[in-house]
Amino acid sequence: MNKLFAKLYRLIIAVFILIAGVTFERTGLIELLSDPYEYPVIMALFNQHLYMVTISMVFATIIGITAGIVLTRRRFRKYAGICMYIIGLGQTIPSLAVLALSMSFLGIGMTPAIFALTIYSILPIARNTLAGITAVPPELIDAAKGMGMPPMRILMEVEIPNAMQVILTGFRVALIINIGTAALAYVIGAGGLGDLIFTGISLMQTDKLLAGAIPVTLLALFADFLSELLGLLLVSRGLRLSR
Repeated sequence: MNKLFAKLYRLIIAVFILIAGVTFERTGLIELLSDPYEYPVIMALFNQHLYMVTISMVFATIIGITAGIVLTRRRFRKYAGICMYIIGLGQTIPSLAVLALSMSFLGIGMTPAIFALTIYSILPIARNTLAGITAVPPELIDAAKGMGMPPMRILMEVEIPNAMQVILTGFRVALIINIGTAALAYVIGAGGLGDLIFTGISLMQTDKLLAGAIPVTLLALFADFLSELLGLLLVSRGLRLSR
């Protein structure tokens, strides 16, 4: 039965690749990508998109994890609800509105786009960090205190490792949202693959539309795969097996 499913899976993949190849040829995508003048432009837009996602995710991860950790400390725990509400406003507001608001006081270009993407990506990371650390069994923390471990060491060696799988789930969600939202940065002059997508839509050129949409899709799939690898590296084997 497993061999049958494996053969069926390979057949479906082969048919999909064949259909995709025919579609790309008929829409002119292959001709567009092989054009020596268009290909460097597409790669430049891809690099802009990747740059926006990378920088904004670095800022969002630092801010989100820091906020989540601080709100789990005893003296700040009572402020967790209001702080998470304020952080959540970034995703309550539509992404285009966040981009427009950032453009109103930062101008146009890459800077307001990175700022807006950072604001839009903080919530999943902060929320999962807070939830993951809060869910660490109290007996583990009591055992660490009984061994004489200081609070910082308990945080780094007990709480964060046990919460890492939940934190990475928030990181994965934020990363995929970020990649998709970055395509909208084109409307405030930040470039990226959204340039190709919106140009293809406005000019009704399917080849340009696909040249922007397909890399965004592949980038999101690669980000999901990268998150899985991070889980294997950062989450201990015992915790993975227990779950």
